[in-house]
Amino acid sequence: MGKAIFKIIIGLLVGAGLWVGTMALEFPPVFRWMFFAYAILGTVVFLVLDAPSMKPMNGAKAFGAVLVFYVILCVVYIAGASLWPQYDPEDEKGKIEKLLKAKREASEQGKADELIARVKALDEQAKALAERIKALGGDLAPPVQGTGGPGAPASTAAAGDMLKIGEDQWQLQECYNCHKLKGEGGKKRGPELDNIGSLMSMDDIKQKILDPKSWMTEGFEKEFEKGKMPDKYKDLMEDKDVVALAVWLSTFKNTSVNTPKSIKKK
Repeated sequence: MGKAIFKIIIGLLVGAGLWVGTMALEFPPVFRWMFFAYAILGTVVFLVLDAPSMKPMNGAKAFGAVLVFYVILCVVYIAGASLWPQYDPEDEKGKIEKLLKAKREASEQGKADELIARVKALDEQAKALAERIKALGGDLAPPVQGTGGPGAPASTAAAGDMLKIGEDQWQLQECYNCHKLKGEGGKKRGPELDNIGSLMSMDDIKQKILDPKSWMTEGFEKEFEKGKMPDKYKDLMEDKDVVALAVWLSTFKNTSVNTPKSIKKK
């Protein structure tokens, strides 16, 4: 009896050690139980080895004993197998989608960053050209906003595509309900934006779209306090669309329009 108790204690200690070890290695709970069960099963085997021999059985009694043994064995194996994580095609699809989503977003973000860099480069080139024309005593015509034509360089065409997306977002998000631009839209709840590109950078405009409380416009303090500009766009718009809209708005630099100054609040 003392020998059996000793083996049970050893079996429990081994099972506890396996449990702690698998927990430290961050194994799923089902595997912790499985290793613990193996330790207990090994303990039972060693206890059976020391058990006294059973009396020989024959006939129906022997057949019944074998049948009961196999029934118990099948129940144990089926019950144990049911505890294992089951294969679910939909679950696997979800896992694959999570893995690919980050890569797709990274790729889209990379394209957006590349387009932003191209737009900024074009803007710098336009500014340099304007300075040269002024130095020669010429006059610079307002920039034409639109998409690149079939013969346009790749960078110009890409920038044109982004500007087109930005203009589409202006219409899709119905920004004209609160802002006037190019002589169209309202201006009671928000300022005219024809000269917004001279007052705010593309990053500033993007921040304002995603977080309306980050900037306040002079003359619209009451509207700012009341939260007239909704903060829903961070949920409604993808980042690349916000960037495109901000880039498009940053091209408006008509100094003849009195676009009020924006004050950074955050």
